[in-house]
Amino acid sequence: MSKLPKISVIIPVYNVEEYLRQCLDSVINQTLQDIEIICVNDESTDDSLAILEEYAKRDSRINVLSQKNAGAGAARNKGLEIARGEYLSFLDSDDFFELDMLEKAYNKVIGDNADIVIYKVQLFNDKTKMFSDAPWAFNENYFPPFVPFSYKDMPKYIFNSFQNWTWNKLFRKAFVDRNKLRYQELRRTNDLLFTCMALVTAERITLLDEVLAYYRCGTQTNSQATNHIAPLDFYKAFFTLKQELIRIGIFEEVEQSYSNWALVGCIYNLNSLRDKKTYEKLYSLLRNEGFEELGISKHSRDYYHNKANYYAYVKIKKMPFSKFTYEKNKIINLIFYNFLKIVYCLK
Repeated sequence: MSKLPKISVIIPVYNVEEYLRQCLDSVINQTLQDIEIICVNDESTDDSLAILEEYAKRDSRINVLSQKNAGAGAARNKGLEIARGEYLSFLDSDDFFELDMLEKAYNKVIGDNADIVIYKVQLFNDKTKMFSDAPWAFNENYFPPFVPFSYKDMPKYIFNSFQNWTWNKLFRKAFVDRNKLRYQELRRTNDLLFTCMALVTAERITLLDEVLAYYRCGTQTNSQATNHIAPLDFYKAFFTLKQELIRIGIFEEVEQSYSNWALVGCIYNLNSLRDKKTYEKLYSLLRNEGFEELGISKHSRDYYHNKANYYAYVKIKKMPFSKFTYEKNKIINLIFYNFLKIVYCLK
C-alpha cells in the first residue's frame, strides 16, 4: 500500500453483529486494495467491537476507533479527523458494496477530475432477501445531458435526484476539507447537511451508471425503525440546511429543489411514526410553525413535483390535531407511508 491511500472508507458501527461481517468482507475484498478502512465503534453493546478487532488483526488496513455512544454522525466525523485518503467513501455497517465498487468509482472520478461521483444502488430486503431498484437515488429524468456538471446545471432538481445518502457517492477529500463539510451530530438524518452542501459546493459532479452498493431494509435496528426516539432530527437537518444555503447566497437558486425535498421529508417522517405521542408532537410542530419555517407554505401546488405530498400538507394545515382522529386516519397514513417507503426508503 502506498504512503497515502487512494480511498479512506469510513464505517460507523453500532450493534450490527448480525450484518457486520458481510459489510467488512465487501470492503476488505475490494479489487482496489490501496485503501484504509476506519471503523468507529459507537459504544456497541453486542459483539460488534469483538468482530472489528478480529478483522483488524487480519487486515492492517483496518483502524478501529471507539467513542461514547453519540450516533453515526459523530462517528463519521471522528473518522474524518484521521482520514488520509485522496477520496472518501462512507458505508453503513449493515450495508455492503460490490467488490469492484471502489475501483470503478475511483477510476471514474479521477477520469473526469470530479469532486464527487455518484453511482446506482439497490435495496436489499433483509426479510425477503430480495433486491429491488432505487431509481429515486439516481433519477435520470433530472440529469443534464453531460458530465461533469454542477448544481447550476440542474438547480430545480439537485436535491431530488440523488438521495441524501453519502454511501452512494465518492468524495474528493480536499474538496470536503476545503468546504469544511461535516456531519450533523444527530441521531437521525445526520447525513442530509453533509450531502446536500456537497452537492451545491462541488464544481464537478460525475455519474456512474452501475449498481455498486446495497442498502439493507427491513431490519429493526436502522434509524427509521427507531425514529420515534428522535422524531424531530430530520426537521433540524432541513432547517439547518436552509440556513446554510442562505448563508452562502444560493438559496433562491435551489429553493424549488429544497422545498420539494423538505416536503418529502416532512410527510415521510410524520407518517412513519407509529407512536401517537410523537406523531402528535411532530404533527403540531409542522402545522403550527414548521411548514412556514422551512418555506414550504409560501408555494402553490404547481411548485411541487409530487402532488400527493402537497395534498397531505394541505390536509395537515387545515386540521388541528385536536380534531384529528388518529385511528380514523390510520389507513390513510399507512397508504402515504407505504407509498413513500417504496419510493424513498430513507434511513
